[in-house]
Amino acid sequence: MHALRARVFADRLGWEVTVKNGMEIDEFDALNPAHVICLDDDGDVVGCMRLLQTTGPHMLADVFYDILDGEPPLRSSRIWEATRFCVDTEKLKGRTTRNSISYVTSEVMIGAFEYARDAGVLDAVAVIDPVMNRVMQRSRNAPYDYLGTPKQMGKVKAMAALMDCSEERIAGIRDFAGINHDVFGSDDEVLSLFKENNGSAGNGNRAITLESAYDFAPEPEAVRKPTRKDLREYCEAQVASAANDEEKVAALALKLELAEILRGDVQNRCDA
Repeated sequence: MHALRARVFADRLGWEVTVKNGMEIDEFDALNPAHVICLDDDGDVVGCMRLLQTTGPHMLADVFYDILDGEPPLRSSRIWEATRFCVDTEKLKGRTTRNSISYVTSEVMIGAFEYARDAGVLDAVAVIDPVMNRVMQRSRNAPYDYLGTPKQMGKVKAMAALMDCSEERIAGIRDFAGINHDVFGSDDEVLSLFKENNGSAGNGNRAITLESAYDFAPEPEAVRKPTRKDLREYCEAQVASAANDEEKVAALALKLELAEILRGDVQNRCDA
């Protein structure tokens, strides 16, 4: 997956990303996100997407913030960020049915929305380019709204799109792609398929373990663990900067979730 990301975001799109040993891994991968990964019939990784909560550090808030034109980023436990979506267009080019670019794109999208839906997520925000935006519109997966304005990122423009994780959206993508089966495989099925081609290092990828891949991840200082004071000030700032009642409710809900930690901060200061 990380090798595919390197080929797409560094080589093809020209984004300024960190690539080590042929893999693109950033500090957000160290935050335990969910990854939706698609394998083709050869057992190669041909598509992926990363899902990350917006209550903490995420790319739209900390990397692509220029897109927001000065507006605060979305913060809610029921809104996830979908980033690092890509498919292996070189391998899939010219193929049809289950191994086509369109099919893999739809399969990854279905997997991401179904996983998010089952986790109680209502909406997803994604940083995409205009080409991806047109692909989504054609495949009955059009964003229902956008944040800020598109900004130039590498060779393409980046834009922030909003999508609901609804049954209607999932059904629309399934109908467009003709996908009626469960897109998720069991651990045993997926590992068996992957290992069939793992030793041959298809597509020029070398076989690696998850543990060794993350040895190349950036140092965790980029996502320093917040202190109680940081959390208290952050919560107060989110409440104060809420642009409407919905944002204020989300900010207060986050503050309520962290209440036990914040009370500990008060108790520690009283004890001192």
